[in-house]
Amino acid sequence: MERILILKVGGFGLMQPIRIVIEVGRLRLFLRTVEIRQNEKIRIEIEVGRSRLFLRTEKIRQKQKKYHRLFILVFSSYKSCCAAVLLPRPQTVIMENQKPNAQPQTYWRFRRDDFFPEPSFQTWSSYRSALSQTPHRLRNRLLGRSTDAAELGNVRRRSEHDMKRCLNWWDLTWFGFGSVIGAGIFVLTGQEAHDHAGPAIVLSYVASGISSMLSVFCYTEFAVEIPVAGGSFAYLRVELGDFAAFIAAANLIFDSILGSAAVARSWTSYLATLINKPPNSLRIRADNLAENYNLLDPIAVVVLFVTGTLAVLSTKKTSYFNWVASVVHVAVIAFVIVAGFAHADAKNLTPFMPYGAKGVFQAAAIVYFAYGGFDNIATMAEETKNPARDIPLGLLGSMSVITVIYCLMALALGMMQRYTDIDPNAAYSVAFRSVGMQWAQYVVALGALKGMTTVLLVGAIGTARYTTHIARSHIIPPFFALVHPRTGTPIYATLLMTISSAIIAFFSSLNILASLISISTLFIFMMMAVALLVRRYYVKDMSSKTDLMKLIIFLLLIIASSMATSAYWGLKPNGWVGYLITIPIWALATLGLHVFVPRYREPKVWGVPLVPWLPSLSIAMNLFLMGSLGADAFIRFGICSVIMLIYYVFVGVHATYDVAHEFGESSEGEKGGDVGLEQGGGTNK
Repeated sequence: MERILILKVGGFGLMQPIRIVIEVGRLRLFLRTVEIRQNEKIRIEIEVGRSRLFLRTEKIRQKQKKYHRLFILVFSSYKSCCAAVLLPRPQTVIMENQKPNAQPQTYWRFRRDDFFPEPSFQTWSSYRSALSQTPHRLRNRLLGRSTDAAELGNVRRRSEHDMKRCLNWWDLTWFGFGSVIGAGIFVLTGQEAHDHAGPAIVLSYVASGISSMLSVFCYTEFAVEIPVAGGSFAYLRVELGDFAAFIAAANLIFDSILGSAAVARSWTSYLATLINKPPNSLRIRADNLAENYNLLDPIAVVVLFVTGTLAVLSTKKTSYFNWVASVVHVAVIAFVIVAGFAHADAKNLTPFMPYGAKGVFQAAAIVYFAYGGFDNIATMAEETKNPARDIPLGLLGSMSVITVIYCLMALALGMMQRYTDIDPNAAYSVAFRSVGMQWAQYVVALGALKGMTTVLLVGAIGTARYTTHIARSHIIPPFFALVHPRTGTPIYATLLMTISSAIIAFFSSLNILASLISISTLFIFMMMAVALLVRRYYVKDMSSKTDLMKLIIFLLLIIASSMATSAYWGLKPNGWVGYLITIPIWALATLGLHVFVPRYREPKVWGVPLVPWLPSLSIAMNLFLMGSLGADAFIRFGICSVIMLIYYVFVGVHATYDVAHEFGESSEGEKGGDVGLEQGGGTNK
């Protein structure tokens, strides 16, 4: 039986303890702490069966980089023993050019090696050589999985400085309000009520709310177990591997950039309404550009840069600002709901579903974007004082209240004004004007501006932390992973996302952006539910091959039956025979997973209830809502995915391959792995 022996050594530094953990399979042989002093030799003796390996260091000198790399090469290629011994480079070498006794590097540096430090990109010759190995590297990284401990340890340390743990459940709750409320209810409600759902827009919010809450459960368990800044990227990297994480990362970045651009353009529309001008009056028309791209919006660009600047000052100070803005926003929401129902006319609810059930679900797929901001809260886990307590309280608490608020506000709008008269650009302001409350439009516009400002602010924080952790994995240049030592915030990542959103907001209209945002969000949330099932039912070196095959089969049946249900709905919205086949297959596959596949992992602190039913239902609902989107959304999504894959083939796969082989991470098929210094958040049965 092949055994894997892993030697993990912490960062070398003068008078610094080094923690050495040696594991064979699932057995921990011994744990020893050694203190390294200058000019001291150490000898590490490793016994594997009857074979004894020796490792003797040279004297510890200021320049350690060369001989540590030598040990990596020697022991990684050691083949005369039944086990592989791996000595990763110490922390001081992983973090480029950071050596003992050297002066700290300045944060403001722009060297070539800060962007492309990997060997594949050192010269054109090395890059051509890497390209020639692309098929092998793709196979290698397709299922290359990280671990909880690696994400919490070596990967996180690549930012060079830690983010400050300064947030509690109260901060996260208000960040939840600030991140979510504003983008959807003030931007998309009027548009979808007018175009697709009519008064039944409230049902669209109910359907989207249920689906989003299922995703919130999945996010919460992962955020408690793996409290790092990467959010779903880190979670998918641990459970589904590098390639799946890349697909999620690319869509997350794309989703976040478009989302910020959409909200920033809506900010301009509401500002125009506030000063009694048409929504597009503050934009510049460029007749030489294509339709939907010819209304230039410089105000949106300014708003994005202002919120981006606030986001990099300090996470705690940003939280204080968010409290104040969110309190004002909640007061406006209470006014809208009360005043809306006070001027409600039940006749406006007739016909309730003018576009039928298909319109309701098509609108639900679009307004799902309104719930998408909650994943920003998961990215703040690395800055949370007590993730096990604060994240469930902040995330689940805020999203439960937000779902109720959305439904009440949608119903109030539908009862105030007939759906054909709703203004898609500034629905609530125009609705109050129609019932004789001209002054109320200013309150609504001001509240909407406040809400959308906090959405942009929290979005800038969350997106930057996604980008930071993605850069830590080297899928994008690690330069963007750097955290400023004084502010404790990722300034470079924030600038990257802000500039990208500003360029798109300057040109593109909201209706072009919304469907792209929703399909990306639904796709990511579906993958998160799959990852949660994999986490519970598969643990490397513990799950048998039979159990793994059963898990794969049941997951494929769940996904296929959900896709078939969605396809049947799109082809025959008034039919019912197809559901008699697809829904039972989904139910039986979920039941089979529950009965025939043992659960190998249980969360220590907080976990999703009713596993596998709730994650399976999340998969089904997200795929169903994806199927409710129009063909144009899938075409654009496909084009964007192809562009992302091209980037991965020519850049991402080579960077991650170099990192995996140089720092000790590995795919499922390799010997060894970046197991870190401690086990991750769950318990294995």
